Amino acid sequence: MSTASFHSLGCRLNQTEAAGWAGAFKAKGYQIVEWGTPSDLVVINTCSVTERGEAACRAAIRQALRRQPEAFVVVTGCYAQVGLEALRSIEGIDMIVGTEYKDKFPAFIEEPRKLDDPIVLHSALIDDADFEVAGTGHYHTTRANLKVQDGCDFFCSFCIIPFTRGRERSRKLSDLLREARELAEQGYKEIVVTGVNIGRYRQEGTTFAGMVQRLEEIDSLERIRITSIEPTTIEPSLIEHMARSQKLCHYFHIPIQSASDTVLDRMNRGYTKAEYRDIIERVVDTVPDVGLGTDVIVGSPGETDQTFEETYRFLDSLPFAYFHVFSYSKRYGTKAARLDGHVHSHVIKERSQALRRLSSAKRRAFASRYLGKSVDVLFEQQDENGVWTGLTGNYLRVGVVSPEPLRNEIASVTIRDAPDETTALAMGSLNSSEGRTADPSPTPAWETAGSQRSAPPRPR
Repeated sequence: MSTASFHSLGCRLNQTEAAGWAGAFKAKGYQIVEWGTPSDLVVINTCSVTERGEAACRAAIRQALRRQPEAFVVVTGCYAQVGLEALRSIEGIDMIVGTEYKDKFPAFIEEPRKLDDPIVLHSALIDDADFEVAGTGHYHTTRANLKVQDGCDFFCSFCIIPFTRGRERSRKLSDLLREARELAEQGYKEIVVTGVNIGRYRQEGTTFAGMVQRLEEIDSLERIRITSIEPTTIEPSLIEHMARSQKLCHYFHIPIQSASDTVLDRMNRGYTKAEYRDIIERVVDTVPDVGLGTDVIVGSPGETDQTFEETYRFLDSLPFAYFHVFSYSKRYGTKAARLDGHVHSHVIKERSQALRRLSSAKRRAFASRYLGKSVDVLFEQQDENGVWTGLTGNYLRVGVVSPEPLRNEIASVTIRDAPDETTALAMGSLNSSEGRTADPSPTPAWETAGSQRSAPPRPR
């Protein structure tokens, strides 16, 4: 039996796609093994969001080639789309797969054998038709991702994604429902809906909110979580439905990127900070106990001390549970790279540190709201200290010490301690076992031989 391993760099969608390929090769008879384990087939899903990201991809490829010189090495993903010539120069790669062929390349590999020259599956044109995804994702986690959309038409000035992934397109509704049902049947209790610009989902008259409601009809699926969603794409009906839903997690991650209207305009974000505030206030007023996160880019061209202070104070004024802070990095090929007013790296570092401190304080304040209260936690894993960790529906990460096996179990926990400066974990204690949900799957997918590991997600 041939073996295969998969590695993803960058965003959650990359991880989702790698899990799909793992599922496809598993269906072809391959054994899926952990990344780093010797394997006949090595697949690296690359990122091109920044030049540093591309450098990390090249390093990962060279490391894989050194460690497994006899493996058939496939390089795909965003960097394979825009960095074809650079990848051609790396000796040892056997297949380079651009965006148009990403979901097709497993069919081109029957028996992985080392080649003298790489097979190149690449096109500058990327089909914008609605799509299907063959098979079912293979995950080592207790939460499964579900790709529902790809591509973007927004063309933010700092972003290369419209060029690496193409224009907006949606997954056919019947196909995504098919995979969601299969994932639920395998024992996954939570599905994370993902894509590039998920709020733009449109398929045969069904909007994103309508698609979520169709997912809720799957009886054995207990939780549905929305990943990052652009503020201008949030339907009022989605907010209203979240407020009354028993399955849709009370959680939004809504990128702001900056709270200076001047900077937002240069970013081509399509909203003002007042409009963004209106959206957040509508969510908070409508959805009970909602958890809120955001993304912010520090040091975008044109950001001054004054506009950064404006962003800092704005973020401080809103009830976020956390934010992801990204230091701006010039990405050639984007409009932002050609703008004036680039910020020195040491200034970006100082500003980023200030926002990360604020985010930590926000996280502690959010967790402190639940001290002494009971929350439902879907447990994922146990660390080396015996602490089981998992997430609430509103994205509070919780830990408990328990001799009981809690993996993939939803249990009631009373929060005892909020996170401190060194951890993002709120500690609690298990309540009585009454009302816990047992794993319905006798052989969960993540406990089968082998697993597919990838880099931590970079939310966007």
